[in-house]
Amino acid sequence: MTTVHPLTLAHSQPHTHSEPRLALDETRGGLRLVQVRDDLARVTRAGGEVLGYVERFDDPQGEKYRAKRFVARQRRFVEIGEFWSRADATDCFRFA
Repeated sequence: MTTVHPLTLAHSQPHTHSEPRLALDETRGGLRLVQVRDDLARVTRAGGEVLGYVERFDDPQGEKYRAKRFVARQRRFVEIGEFWSRADATDCFRFA
């Protein structure tokens, strides 16, 4: 179940996929997304543990989302994958 809070942030460019707006604060599948910048959302567990980031970027075929997992022991980020939706990029933190 996805909960989207009333604060939303409109894209500055037309979006070609099904996500016309990004929520500033969103809960999805037990994970919390907090919009850090227009193109970056932090992914955390309910308890506050940072799992990584979802980054929006332009691709020749449209907007894509890159998921990066935070590896605490190594203090670095590892790219998990690129997706056509923020929802899919977020879901990979639950399964990866």
